[in-house]
Amino acid sequence: MSIPKTILLTRLMVVCTWCLLIISCEKKKDEDDPTPPPLTGTVTDIDGNVYPTVTIGSQVWMAANLNTTHYRNGDTIHHVADGTEWYNMTTEAYCVYENQSSNSAAYGKMYNWHAVNTTLLCPDGWHVPSDAEWEILENFLGEPATAGGKLKETGTAHWQSPNTGATNETGFSARPGGYRSSTGGFFSLTYNGYWWSSTEGSDPAYGLYRWLDFNLSQFYRNEDYKVDGISVRCVKD
Repeated sequence: MSIPKTILLTRLMVVCTWCLLIISCEKKKDEDDPTPPPLTGTVTDIDGNVYPTVTIGSQVWMAANLNTTHYRNGDTIHHVADGTEWYNMTTEAYCVYENQSSNSAAYGKMYNWHAVNTTLLCPDGWHVPSDAEWEILENFLGEPATAGGKLKETGTAHWQSPNTGATNETGFSARPGGYRSSTGGFFSLTYNGYWWSSTEGSDPAYGLYRWLDFNLSQFYRNEDYKVDGISVRCVKD
């Protein structure tokens, strides 16, 4: 027995309505959960650590913090675990937040500005960005009120809640690695991320850096003692 045309039309309308609802839901999901742009490749340091890379505007950046224990010429970077020794350092050195290897895996190593100033910290073909190169990135990000959020890794796996404004639409995937102060103490893990520039500050004892906050969406510039230990991101030559 054949099915009446009116029933067939009704069933067809129901199917079409469900299709439209599914398409609408998928579109809304995509709008709510923006996907970062695809990573453009990788770079490997002298220790064999592999870093994803991402193109942002005219620049190519590492999409993870530096984690090397050697300069690119093979020389060992001095590792300082003790707080008193760190306080008395006047030459290049690196450390790991609270000397925990799990922090190194998640956030990379922290380096003082003296290590940055050797110009040998990043892999061949890469370097620590100058203050002017950070400014190029900042200008590309657009609106100052939301610039930092475009760099921050989304969610609260590493950032403290609420991780305000985080979209990671650049793919930079910034994490809050904290810092080691000139006194040797560790501070701000999961709350703030800090990254050196290769540019000296207004005082010869200072270096310029950029930073992000868990509760703010801006991208900040500041300067502090060269003996501080903070994260490093490399940019391609």
